[in-house]
Amino acid sequence: MSQVQETKIVNADPTALGVFGLSLVTFVASSSKLGWTHANPAHLMPWALCLGSFAQLWAAAIDFKRNSYFGAIVLGVFGLFWMAVTFVWAISAGFFGFEILQETVQKGPDIRQFAYACFGFLIFCCFITVTAFECNKVFGVILVLILVLLASLGLQLLGYNKDLFGPLAGWSEFAISMLGFYAAGAIYLNTFFGRQILPLGKPMGWVKKAT
Repeated sequence: MSQVQETKIVNADPTALGVFGLSLVTFVASSSKLGWTHANPAHLMPWALCLGSFAQLWAAAIDFKRNSYFGAIVLGVFGLFWMAVTFVWAISAGFFGFEILQETVQKGPDIRQFAYACFGFLIFCCFITVTAFECNKVFGVILVLILVLLASLGLQLLGYNKDLFGPLAGWSEFAISMLGFYAAGAIYLNTFFGRQILPLGKPMGWVKKAT
């Protein structure tokens, strides 16, 4: 009589890695927006691509395997966002031979298209914000700040009141990074020790899940 032996592969929770990636890239990017560092997109691209994109996409792929719906979608969405941002910066910096193309057509890239991409992400992040508050309060506040960041960045790129929306985008991005570092650290410690070391705040309970 043959016996069937099943092997179950268990994947660790990648949330701390994904949130840290988001926190690090927003920390570096905010330093540029706030004038603390020189705003050179070429120097920001390694952090955007490796931490903002690859780290979050890797974490999202693991969450898909774990059937963690929130983490898979949210980390995947923001991972793709930072990958696209990296390519925008690369094109603006003259990568991919764009300078030759620009000499040919006598017209540079229209950065306002980036603004409409921000508004597109803003729309979807409204839905994400609802679910974020049903995970914990820290995630909810981070998503609210992301809404502020995307709206401010989009309006700034369209040329509306840059003196207001520029600093607002920078400070909201800085706040995202600080709360993100706390969330990543809390998730890491709480998961490692199997109990709450640092609180993240209970879910709001506004929307009940189907049973």
